[in-house]
Amino acid sequence: MEKESHQDAVPNPFNQGYYESEELRRFGFKSIGDNVKIAKNATIIGLNNISLGNNIRIDGNVVIVAYSGPLTLGNYIHIGGGCHLNCAGGITLADFSGLSQGVRIYSGTDDYTGKSLTNPTVPHKYLKITIAPVILGKHVIVGSGSIILPGVTIGDGSCVGALSLVTKSLDEWGVYFGSPVRKLKERSKDMLKLEEQFLLEVSSKLTQPPL
Repeated sequence: MEKESHQDAVPNPFNQGYYESEELRRFGFKSIGDNVKIAKNATIIGLNNISLGNNIRIDGNVVIVAYSGPLTLGNYIHIGGGCHLNCAGGITLADFSGLSQGVRIYSGTDDYTGKSLTNPTVPHKYLKITIAPVILGKHVIVGSGSIILPGVTIGDGSCVGALSLVTKSLDEWGVYFGSPVRKLKERSKDMLKLEEQFLLEVSSKLTQPPL
């Protein structure tokens, strides 16, 4: 039997593709910028609390829970596959920031001391939930499998290595790693020159007259 030719092949059922800005604007998000792509197999709750800037890509199997708190993404942001964002206390990612695959950000969490009950099936009066915003500054990147807990601010330019646990705020322009996370060294600021060059290039293309 002859093998099936590429011309006769059925569409790949394992690649569900992305929704793009024009279509996303019809779904009820608070705001959607230009060139936004969200994987069709992402799970997103609380669209009316989500504001997305320009040039954003959210990959497959991402879970965003924003029914009780806001998610705000700036410009040029990537969220890798399998990330989980609990937005109860609010989550903000500034321009050029990104999450590698499997990052968990919790802006709300149960009390693990045993002094209260836990999980959302229990009435609220029996719970003790910590709710506080999580903020990632410009050029922050978080490595695969890392966890960020409520109340954390990661300063501009810092990076967090894979499988790290971030329980407290981090200063700007550091390289951090560990569980709990600790600072290893300063991070280079060379990217700021590249950002300036890139944005000038983008701006010049926008101002060029059509051919």
